[in-house]
Amino acid sequence: MKVAILSDFHFGYAYNSELEDDSFDNASEAIEKALDSDLILIGGDLFDSRVPNTSVWSRAIKILTKPLLQSDRKVEVVECSKKLKEISKRTLKHLPVIAIHGNHERRGKDQPNAVTALENAGILIHLHCQTIVLEKDGKKIAIHGMSWVPERFAKDVLYQWNPKPIPGCFNILMLHQSIEPYIYSPLETPSLNLSNLPKGFDLIIDGHVHLASQEKVGNSILLFPGSTTSTQFQPSEAQIDKGFYKLDLNNEINLNFVPLENNRKFFYEELKLKDNVSTREQIERKISDIVHVRNLKKPPIIRLKLVGKESQVLDQELREIERKFSGKAVISFVKELESPEMTEKLEFLRNLREQKMSIEEIGLDLLKKNLDELNFKGFDYEQVFRLLSEGDTERAFNLLTGEQKTLTQILKKSVIE
Repeated sequence: MKVAILSDFHFGYAYNSELEDDSFDNASEAIEKALDSDLILIGGDLFDSRVPNTSVWSRAIKILTKPLLQSDRKVEVVECSKKLKEISKRTLKHLPVIAIHGNHERRGKDQPNAVTALENAGILIHLHCQTIVLEKDGKKIAIHGMSWVPERFAKDVLYQWNPKPIPGCFNILMLHQSIEPYIYSPLETPSLNLSNLPKGFDLIIDGHVHLASQEKVGNSILLFPGSTTSTQFQPSEAQIDKGFYKLDLNNEINLNFVPLENNRKFFYEELKLKDNVSTREQIERKISDIVHVRNLKKPPIIRLKLVGKESQVLDQELREIERKFSGKAVISFVKELESPEMTEKLEFLRNLREQKMSIEEIGLDLLKKNLDELNFKGFDYEQVFRLLSEGDTERAFNLLTGEQKTLTQILKKSVIE
């Protein structure tokens, strides 16, 4: 039995922009390359929006119905923990597609999500805390699927469901969650980690994470199919190809990554600006090296991190560069620019680090520097620092403002009081 494992199409991403076709083009290529399989699994986030517009729906359905046009693959249902819809028999007679929904398809309670709608149309079978067992040529495969739930509930929902591997089957668990240490977003702390994943599964598939990879966790393989389109534009996403996996169970277990050939390439480059060369010239040369040197099928996405001084970069120039390369590249800029004040402060901190000073010495130096800038002079810095470190801010203030001239006077005043 051959199984194609795909995830995170994000149909409709960057809608009404230069990138609006990418999610459809990439998913279409992936599905086409998966048509020689006996079963297709999709790990969530088929759509980018909870409520896709009709244009997105139309293009997505045209792609997702391709498996229905395939001849009988002779894959039969052995058992299923959910009651299958009558219309689901249509997808089972051709090339079955089984999917879970992701966080991008989330809806309120009792509201059908986009993946449920696809099941109602007979395009796929949707699992949430449910299991289906399929068989072909005497080989059985059990798909256990838990669709996305808010991260704080994931561990409890998984424990409550408590999926168990089925004897005599190749057992696959499908999730769409952050799993510590594989965290998609730091905004919501995951409740799942590697140690509390259920044991005994041959393969654990996790959507949600957009970078394709696989790891060995105990006796299981933890597989991240990754997304089929670029959406995050981080350095790591520029280093790993977009694609999907194929699992072959016919003789021995083979798991292979299939890269997409027509994916729009994404480049994340850092440019350290030089003082003696025109900033615009440096940026345009960097972009030209990417656009003209490489043989690219589509205008690439270029995210350029500019490192230098604030005075070197003008937003108007950046907009003019974007217009110059329009149609040749999709460009965005990230700035890491130092102002003169920031440069001075960073240099001061570097000097402190190099001198390997104690915390007290660093604090005293910082206090002296700041007071000098404010023209507070002519008194003992150590006295002020000691008062501040002891929490006696009022007396330190009195000493600085001249209300008291020496620390001795301050102490005498405290005795009188």
